[in-house]
Amino acid sequence: MKVTEGNFEIGELALESGVLLSNVNIRFHILGDISQNSDRVIWICHAFTANSNPADWWPEMVGDSKIFDTNRYPVVCANIIGSCYGTTGPTSVNLQTGKPYLRDFPLVTFRDVVNAHQQLKEHLGIKQIWVLIGGSIGGFQAMEWECTFPGTAQNLILIATAVEASPWVRAFSQSQRLAILADQTFLNSEPNGGKAGLKAARSIALLSYRGRSGYNFTQQDTDPGLLSDYKACTYQDYQGEKLVNRFDAYSYFALTHMLDSHNIGRGRGSCSKALKRIIARTLVVGIDSDILFPLEEQQFLARHIPDSSYGVIHSNFCHDGFLIEHKQLSDIIFEFLNNM
Repeated sequence: MKVTEGNFEIGELALESGVLLSNVNIRFHILGDISQNSDRVIWICHAFTANSNPADWWPEMVGDSKIFDTNRYPVVCANIIGSCYGTTGPTSVNLQTGKPYLRDFPLVTFRDVVNAHQQLKEHLGIKQIWVLIGGSIGGFQAMEWECTFPGTAQNLILIATAVEASPWVRAFSQSQRLAILADQTFLNSEPNGGKAGLKAARSIALLSYRGRSGYNFTQQDTDPGLLSDYKACTYQDYQGEKLVNRFDAYSYFALTHMLDSHNIGRGRGSCSKALKRIIARTLVVGIDSDILFPLEEQQFLARHIPDSSYGVIHSNFCHDGFLIEHKQLSDIIFEFLNNM
């Protein structure tokens, strides 16, 4: 599999908030060769803390002989603004101060991300994306892209996502920010600050990703005599440390604000009116146990997006089901793409 990793320098980007963000760079991966199959490009919009190489975090979906077979279809993924995997974010240097932005990084919305990635799409010479797909906040980006630039994609796939960040989702975001703000190193804007707060924030997020059914399915203790060191508790510690070792607290904090800002209907009359702008043939997929973006939110999408189909993943793993139930998801996508 041919893998191309690159940077695309945009320069200045006018943000929806009114701020002019300078020296914007977008980190991206191309798996496969666009020049060999330019009319079958698959563009994957990544989820919250993922990087721009979907083979790293979606290995059962992307690669040789997978549903997104990189020997047959070129796959593109670009890291979102505010992240810490090469795209401009809080650890980038603010040209006005000569220092990293850290806590001063401006609010970036998914419309800003879409405007940046639209420029990357044009730079790569892609006229129309064959399949534009995103799960969770990747779905935020994908639907925003098709609403802002109708016809961006021939096929749009939205997984475990919603038209707007609900109060429930925003409450989880705020709790995670409070955890990070409780870390004095983050408040002091230390370059490597916020690690303890990030660990706590991740443990809060996991509750929304896996839910009661996920924890009860995977974290049961087999020894009824235990008085400490419970499996669920050590799991929280492990997952928190795992994220701290690969992510940045300032980026995490910034991305929670981006997540909260998502509202497809902002400035478009309503969410239902905004969805009517989508002209791509669309598949909406929900997860029956998801407590973060429950099925009713995908059903709303399917009702209001013209020419849309609807599928359901059955899982004990709640929101994380789109990363785990690869066989079910692959089957649903295969049926959608082969019934054109």
